[in-house]
Amino acid sequence: MANLERNKENAIEFYKMAYKGNPLGATKKYVGNEYIQHNPLVDDGVKGFIKYFEKMHEEYPNKSIEFVRAVAQGDLVALHTHQTWEGVGEYITMDFFRFQDGKIVEHWDSIQEVPKESKNNNGMW
Repeated sequence: MANLERNKENAIEFYKMAYKGNPLGATKKYVGNEYIQHNPLVDDGVKGFIKYFEKMHEEYPNKSIEFVRAVAQGDLVALHTHQTWEGVGEYITMDFFRFQDGKIVEHWDSIQEVPKESKNNNGMW
């Protein structure tokens, strides 16, 4: 399997594992020696990532995620997801992961709430 395909699969499994309540296991399996976080709501490093996802899972244990698409280029993987958070709403996310030696070492994301109305019929995903 090419590195690009493996990186896409690993980014999805990393995100899925953390999202479903096991961020410690996700970081042990998929994160390198450093983890640079660009989301301003999450502390930098592995500990910040674990803390954020543990709290998210505790507060929203029944949230769901669908991976709409994954794109890989060079050392980057982009994930486009559709998330539903019970009692809160639906979101579209774009997450970007940088890989080094097969491990995730950096993360950026953008989150947008799915609007109730749209000026076009193209949908969010």
